[in-house]
Amino acid sequence: MAAHYESKHGSVAIPREQLYMSFTDLRMLTQAIPEQYRDSVTADYDHLSATVQGFTISVKVAERQPYSLIRIEDDSAPFHFTLIAHFDPSPEGTDFSLEVDADLNLMMKALLGGKIKDGLDKAVDALVALSHGKKPDFPGEV
Repeated sequence: MAAHYESKHGSVAIPREQLYMSFTDLRMLTQAIPEQYRDSVTADYDHLSATVQGFTISVKVAERQPYSLIRIEDDSAPFHFTLIAHFDPSPEGTDFSLEVDADLNLMMKALLGGKIKDGLDKAVDALVALSHGKKPDFPGEV
């Protein structure tokens, strides 16, 4: 059963071309991962794999539309999903948002639905905070 989730929009104080380029190479995304989790993540230009609670999830870049969109799909995961990052122009830099389409059964949807939406919003908030020189609030960090 397909489920669709959209994050809030965030105003990132970085020009969209620059922000887009920082997402286009998946190796660069590993720098944003909190230090205690970096050992469980590997990446190259098009692929990223992470082991979380014993599950390995791999993703690949499926589409790049320069300076406006990057679409990432699962390459190996417990369920099929697509993550799309949107980079829209704004006077302050970039209007950034995320959306996910996931094939979840009813039980998975009930268990994960709210967490997916919250996770997307937190990712946008963290990027906005970083772009304004603030430390993002990552759960579990001291």
